Amino acid sequence: MMHMMDVGEKAQTMRQAEAEAVIRGEPEVLRALWEGHLPKGDARAAAQLAGILAAKRTPELLPMCHPIRLDKVEIRATIEEGSIRIRAIARAHDRTGVEMEALTAAAVAALTFYDWAKSSDPTIEFTVRLLRKSGGKSGNWENPAVSTHAEEVPSKTVLPDGVRVGILTVSDRASRGVYPDRSGDLI
Repeated sequence: MMHMMDVGEKAQTMRQAEAEAVIRGEPEVLRALWEGHLPKGDARAAAQLAGILAAKRTPELLPMCHPIRLDKVEIRATIEEGSIRIRAIARAHDRTGVEMEALTAAAVAALTFYDWAKSSDPTIEFTVRLLRKSGGKSGNWENPAVSTHAEEVPSKTVLPDGVRVGILTVSDRASRGVYPDRSGDLI
């Protein structure tokens, strides 16, 4: 049995989510895809448009997903050696989160790249994951596998003679336990 969650009593707050898709394949095929040299043409523009349209249609694709009035959907892509990285950001002022919209946007943008390159490299594959989300009762969340905030603090730093440094770290998320506080004992 399935049930749609009741969000009627939840407060409308600013919600944002960022998802990532990483496409891997033959570097020369990905470069040709990126530069628009494959038969279908400008894959980047097509993937951007497809991702935005997909985010707007998420409730039609996923059962029990609430329709959300999206304020913004942004798709950015970068190329690296052997991969194309897509970032999808969804934002709304609503009663429920936008992570499914961001994930759908990233996935469909990646599928568009795949569709345009499959005749040249049918072994292309991609992964999709949520990077971070904010807003609502649960507050901010960042995927621990990609956190850029919880870097190791060196136990002893050697500075040139006469140089003195003081660093103060302030983090609401670390104090709430969203990720480990690795600087507290040092301060």
